[in-house]
Amino acid sequence: MATTMDEEERKLQRLKAALHHTVGRLCQSLGENQQMEFSRQVIAAISETTFRQCDVFAKDLEDFARHAKRSTVSMEDVKLVARRSTALYDFIQRKSEEIANTSQDQRDKKKSGIKRKNKDTEAME
Repeated sequence: MATTMDEEERKLQRLKAALHHTVGRLCQSLGENQQMEFSRQVIAAISETTFRQCDVFAKDLEDFARHAKRSTVSMEDVKLVARRSTALYDFIQRKSEEIANTSQDQRDKKKSGIKRKNKDTEAME
């Protein structure tokens, strides 16, 4: 039992480290563009805040799916989580539309490929 807990803790620490690294790189890039520097403490605070907010989002997403009696999180659940932030909601809405359009385009291409294949088969007969 302790081994499983240790493994989970290691995964959590690796995830936090990866997030901290990414935040550091983003701050470095932003700092270069804006001619400013971010202290290690600021980067650590941003990383911790981001991690905690992601944890809240993840729990909310699970709750929304469970409330709808689903085991899978849907795009609507994600939009619901983002509703408190207009900028985040707008971004997610745009991405949702892009995904929907891409999916529709792929379905259309697949359908036209099937139709073309059927026509080719008919021509051979």
